[in-house]
Amino acid sequence: MTYRLSLLDKSPIAPGSTGAEALHLTLDYARLADRLGYHRFWLAEHHALPSLASAAPEILIAQIAALTRRIRVGSGGVLLQHYSAFKVAELFSVLAALAPGRIDLGIGKSPGGLPLATRALQRELNPDSARQLDRKLSELAEWLAGGRDDVVIQPRPAIAPEAFLLGGSPASAERAAKLGWNFVHAGHQDGDRGNTLETLARFESIAGFRPAIAVQAFAAPSRAEAEDRVAGLKVVRLHLPDGHAVNLGSEEAALDYARQYGATEWGIEEKQPTVIAGTAEDVLSQLQALHLDLGVGEFIIDQPVAERDARLRSIELIAQHAARAAA
Repeated sequence: MTYRLSLLDKSPIAPGSTGAEALHLTLDYARLADRLGYHRFWLAEHHALPSLASAAPEILIAQIAALTRRIRVGSGGVLLQHYSAFKVAELFSVLAALAPGRIDLGIGKSPGGLPLATRALQRELNPDSARQLDRKLSELAEWLAGGRDDVVIQPRPAIAPEAFLLGGSPASAERAAKLGWNFVHAGHQDGDRGNTLETLARFESIAGFRPAIAVQAFAAPSRAEAEDRVAGLKVVRLHLPDGHAVNLGSEEAALDYARQYGATEWGIEEKQPTVIAGTAEDVLSQLQALHLDLGVGEFIIDQPVAERDARLRSIELIAQHAARAAA
């Protein structure tokens, strides 16, 4: 096998479970991933969503780094629009000092929640701060590289965190490459092959190598069980009159988003997400085909299933089959 396997976790709250239980499952999930040989374990950031407990990736990163031995741990990603670039650089410099050579800083550009949560997060910011993401990215890159003469980030870790930008467009890929950062293409699951190829090529033309791709994948002992587990998944894309668009998990969430946004008109587009589901052999076969087709060397796997046993069993099956294939 000539590509790496990594994991993204959103701390999903299974039916009948609690947020606290979801966080403890994230810790168990990370420890198992470390033992199984996965390359990275990333934590997402979402706010005030009843199905996800992933509000503070930097706290989980610290806990997981202390509980694991070799796996890289990072954010997938910190939502920079809500924060000071200086503070994010400080947080990840501390993490990198505590776990040298194992910390990733992935930056995402979405709000990570519905408008009321976004407003609560940004209440103390200057009014235009969230819209100045390019400025914040440049400042963050500067701080991570050593900062300015008048202010020094402390501590200065021996090995800086590896920086990534997450996005789904050629413009995002180009921005990452020009910052000197890595990139994760999060647009593969929208089914737009032309956009995927252009995004990967744009990054490679500047950086000299292909970026990673985020995929949704799930394995079970039988193909029928896996397909049954992911049946009914959908993505609802909300289009607002000012050009703002966002992906949500249901029509109800889309309507709630439009209401909180203050929109009186909107459009809703429903799609089935691309999910790789089946036995471990099925999953790895499809990843191998993507690897050969797109030339990518790493997949960040997001499992669209919340139940504890199913999630743990899935990554174990994939890792065991990958080990047999490599042997």
